[in-house]
Amino acid sequence: MRYIIIPLILFGLIISFWYIQQQTVPETVKELKSVEVRDYEGEKLSSITDFRENSIKGPQYIDIDSYTLELSGLVKNPKEYTYDDVLSHQKYSKVVELYCVEGWSVNILWEGILVKDLLEEVEVKPEANTVIFYAYDGYSTSLPLNYIIDNDILMTYKMNNVTLPPERGYPFQLVAEDKIGYKWIKWITKIELSNNTDYKGYWESRGYSNEADV
Repeated sequence: MRYIIIPLILFGLIISFWYIQQQTVPETVKELKSVEVRDYEGEKLSSITDFRENSIKGPQYIDIDSYTLELSGLVKNPKEYTYDDVLSHQKYSKVVELYCVEGWSVNILWEGILVKDLLEEVEVKPEANTVIFYAYDGYSTSLPLNYIIDNDILMTYKMNNVTLPPERGYPFQLVAEDKIGYKWIKWITKIELSNNTDYKGYWESRGYSNEADV
């Protein structure tokens, strides 16, 4: 009889171990490709393909594994962030329309982080009044510090629920609300705090308005 009981006990232990493993090992969730949304809370959205290519050197293709975002200048605690470091911050979404100086516009649902959340971490010095943004392709532009803070300006990584494609500024594009499109810098690699209110970026140094109000 004991020759029957022992195998049964072993079989029972194996079944119990298998059951416990099934309960404790989480299932792997496979993420499907994001789908672009074209309507948000009843508001019609433009497509991510409605933009016209007008960057100074064409679309930039950034290796995200080696990418860093530098925050420096008039700050007490300069930092470098990886892509994942930036995405670990609180995320926000908002529909904002971009108006290009060429005469066209797009209405997009943007998702990103607040620039001011990064600025809080680096502790901006009291004499700073200007934020200068630099891009991977050599482009730059600037905006008043108060504008960035008071308007909850986003640095975005998604548009219409889709991760920014390279031609739209991956990994990050600035959503400079109520400013003309050349202030909406793409492929951001550096943010510098400055006291130079006269700083002029790529297009501003070629005669475009530094205020760029819509």
